[in-house]
Amino acid sequence: MMRRSLVAPPAPAVAVEISPRQVAAIAMTAHGDAPVVGACAAEPLPANALVPNLTGTNMADRAPVVQALSRVFERMGTRPRRVALIIPDSVAKVSIVRFEKVPPRAADLGQVIRWQVRKAAPFRIEDAQVTFAPGAVVAGGGREFIVAVARRDVVLEYEQVALAAGAHAGLVDLATFGLINLVLAAGRPPAGDWLLVNVTSEYSTMGIMRGSDLIFYRNRIEEGEGNLSDLVHQTAMYYEDRLEGKGFERVLLSGGGDATEGAARGAGPLRRNLEERLGVGVETIDVGKLATFADRTAVDAALSASVAPLMGVLLRERVSG
Repeated sequence: MMRRSLVAPPAPAVAVEISPRQVAAIAMTAHGDAPVVGACAAEPLPANALVPNLTGTNMADRAPVVQALSRVFERMGTRPRRVALIIPDSVAKVSIVRFEKVPPRAADLGQVIRWQVRKAAPFRIEDAQVTFAPGAVVAGGGREFIVAVARRDVVLEYEQVALAAGAHAGLVDLATFGLINLVLAAGRPPAGDWLLVNVTSEYSTMGIMRGSDLIFYRNRIEEGEGNLSDLVHQTAMYYEDRLEGKGFERVLLSGGGDATEGAARGAGPLRRNLEERLGVGVETIDVGKLATFADRTAVDAALSASVAPLMGVLLRERVSG
């Protein structure tokens, strides 16, 4: 969600996602104003090699993850020195912090944000990597900020996998943020409210957008069949009661960033469940409408689901650059 500064290095041309089921990557170029995916590949991971969580070791078996990323680069025919890195949502705690009056100095703002989120973090804030981006403007001159908090050593585990495969992680983002940025970069978002639902086998995330501003975010680890239904119900009730929601203009569903059963669920019962509960048609994210794929780039349905958050982070960097 963070935008690059004017003095930042050029946007990466390659994005990598490391998820529990697989490692995936794409290389993107531009043909005129149209983005082109020149190469993409994915490699599966052994069960439990990667177990994403907030407070403990994520890389239970690091070697096969590094090997998978190296094979992905070989299949793509590239050895990037710098990449954008997408990591699972469940690695970070995301909060929306509101200020009625924003501190005028950037250093003061950072300190106050860290103070605000420290109690909610399940670890010492001194051990955390805290990033934030401007959110919705509040009446009277205030503002909301989207704050992501993760343990610094956990993020480093993912960065070190990329480094072991020969690439420096120039920026790190969460999977659902990549999806949101894909929608925003693809064209003008709805002026009203819209909902993004990201489902994987390991977790589900819901983000409510008001135009181009994130106003609600919730991630929950999958623990049972009724878990997602509960999350949908709670999100809808919160939206109506606390966010003065008048109904969603658009609902987007992603099966997640890997080729898992989550993607299969997205096309069937889950989609119908969402439509019945929310009273609006549910769309799946179609990357084929958002970018051109090079002639020799083979993309099946499973890999297409993996490409979406990767496209989002690269397109966002191009727009913000």
